[in-house]
Amino acid sequence: MTDNSEPADAGLTCRIVEDIRREVAKVVVGQEAVLEQALVSLLADGHVLLEGVPGIAKTLLVRALAFTIGADFKRIQFTPDLMPSDVIGTNVYSSTSGEFSFRHGPVFTNVLLADEINRTPPKTQAALLEAMEERRVTVDGKPHPLPGLFIVLATQNPVEYEGTYPLPEAQLDRFLLKIVMDYPSEEEERRILDNYNRGFRALRLEEAGIARIAGAEDLNQCRKVVAAVRVDEAIVRYIAEITRRTRKDRSLILGASPRASVALLLTSKALAAINGRDYVIPDDVKSLAAPVLRHRLILRPEAEIEGATPDKVIGRLLNAVEVPR
Repeated sequence: MTDNSEPADAGLTCRIVEDIRREVAKVVVGQEAVLEQALVSLLADGHVLLEGVPGIAKTLLVRALAFTIGADFKRIQFTPDLMPSDVIGTNVYSSTSGEFSFRHGPVFTNVLLADEINRTPPKTQAALLEAMEERRVTVDGKPHPLPGLFIVLATQNPVEYEGTYPLPEAQLDRFLLKIVMDYPSEEEERRILDNYNRGFRALRLEEAGIARIAGAEDLNQCRKVVAAVRVDEAIVRYIAEITRRTRKDRSLILGASPRASVALLLTSKALAAINGRDYVIPDDVKSLAAPVLRHRLILRPEAEIEGATPDKVIGRLLNAVEVPR
C-alpha cells in the first residue's frame, strides 16, 4: 500500500472539480463522462486523444476547460502542409544583431488543442513526441522547456479517413487516455438549441457567465492530493493482470505495454480523488480501463472481420479477471 506522511485532502480536489464541472456545463450541454475523463487526465498530468464526429463540441469543451482553470490556450489546425517548425518554433536570424533567436511556436502554452491531428504527415505529428514526453522541445540541439502546466488535447474524426495519416503506435502511446465523444441525447440537443436561441455563441465564453475556478497552484495542490491516494497491493495486482492479459489475447496483435499499466494506476488515483476518496477501489480501474487501453491495442484482421473492437476485448478481459475484494 502506498504510504505518505501527509494525509490526502481528497475533498479539496473533489470541490475544485465540481466547481469546474458547474462552469463548463454553462456552455457544454451533457458530455459529463467526457469532461470527467479529461479532468482525470489533467490531474494525472497526461494528454488526451479526443475522438468524435464534427460538431459535437470537442473544441468548445477544451476551450471552456482551459478558461475555467485560467490556463493559456492555443489551437493548432493540423493540415497536410503543416511543418514541424509551425508547431514547435524555429530559430530566426536578426540582421540587426547578427544572431539567431528562438521564436516560440504555439506548443509553448498550457493547454494545446491539436485539432484533427491525423490530417498532418507523420513528420509533423512526431514534432509533438518530445513535447508530450519530455515537456520540452529541442531546436538545433538546444532544449527549450515548456511551461510546468502543459497538456495536449488532440482531436480526430473517426469516420473520415481520406487524406489522413493514422497515428503510429509510438505517438498513440503518449496519450494517457483516448476519450470517445458521442452525440448528445435528444433532451440535451434540445437544451443546446435553447441556449443558442437565447443568444449563446461558442466564440464568446465570457458572455455565457463562465468563471475562472482554479489556477496553476490549485492544480498543483490537487496533483499532490492525487499522488497521495492509497493503492492496495491487491489493486496493483488487479491492474497488472488486466494489462498482461491483453498481451496473450488471441484477438490482438499488440497488447498493452507497462506504460499502460502505469497510466491505469495513475488515472485510477485521480478518479478516486475526484470522487472524494483517498484510496482506489476496483470500480475506478474498471471505469478507466477502456479509455486507457483502447488506443494501445491492435486487433488481428480476422478478429475485426468477426466484429471485435478494442472496447469489446477490454470488456471481455475485465469479466475474466477476478475483482479484488
